[in-house]
Amino acid sequence: MAASEPGMTGGSRAALDLRRKPRIGESIIQLLLFLSGFISIFTTLGIVWVLGQESLKFFADPKVNIGEFLTTTVWQPQIDAFGILPLINATLMVSIIAMLVAIPLGLGAAIYLSEYAAPRIRNTLKPIVELLAGVPTVVYGYFALTFVTPLLRSIFGSDTVSIYNDLAAGLVVGVLITPLIATLSEDALSAVPSGLRQASFGLGATRWETAVQVVLPAALSGVIAAFIVGMSRAVGETMIVALAAGASPNFTFNPFEPAETMTGHIARISGGDLSYNSIDYTSIFAIGLVLFMITLVLNYVSRLVVKRFREVYE
Repeated sequence: MAASEPGMTGGSRAALDLRRKPRIGESIIQLLLFLSGFISIFTTLGIVWVLGQESLKFFADPKVNIGEFLTTTVWQPQIDAFGILPLINATLMVSIIAMLVAIPLGLGAAIYLSEYAAPRIRNTLKPIVELLAGVPTVVYGYFALTFVTPLLRSIFGSDTVSIYNDLAAGLVVGVLITPLIATLSEDALSAVPSGLRQASFGLGATRWETAVQVVLPAALSGVIAAFIVGMSRAVGETMIVALAAGASPNFTFNPFEPAETMTGHIARISGGDLSYNSIDYTSIFAIGLVLFMITLVLNYVSRLVVKRFREVYE
């Protein structure tokens, strides 16, 4: 006859409670995580609400026509001309120039750190690269104005390059977002299983061939997502373009001429004396809404790219 187990009396077994005992600490952590997500979503919805509400006041003004707002090339509120294309054009020009700088530099740094650098060198260089992202953007702005612009004027001529221009702003914004692209791309490359590298080396491939033809395609979704995140960062940059690109909302494709981006315009006119609910005041939110939509589209494209090119390893 089997011996009685502890907890058994009179041959009857006590009911075992298999429910998990409550853990106060775990519940608090779960609540804090939920609040973090809730606050993030609530803040985003609040921003959308404010932008939408104030933008409706702008578009409801008889002086504003939404068709002209989106299609005309003159932005001069003093004469009731509200064509946002010059601001969008300057924003995209600066962002494209920045990406032309940041993509090769960031991707090159990521490939070196992931595939070539020894662990000790990687642990030293990666914080140095990331340190660039910690420099205040106003410092970058004055660097563009006092160093990059004079350098461009000495190369191409002072008659060709204006003191304020898109090229200097774009080059320095590219330097600003290089650490972002380098860090995200390096993380994506490092996440590729080492077995793919070993198989490539076993077939006689060089380290460069392995990095470019094996590792990079395997990490393509993360790398492209890094590019799009960098583009979003460039579109939203304010201080550099406000100081270096100029304050003239000109519709031009010449990077040597001054122009004004959406963020630069918002920073300039919001620093003046604006009457509440005036058309200049509400135009800030209309421009902000367009900027928000551009960033939203870029983030959505990033999600589609990650979903389309994601590689799953087991």
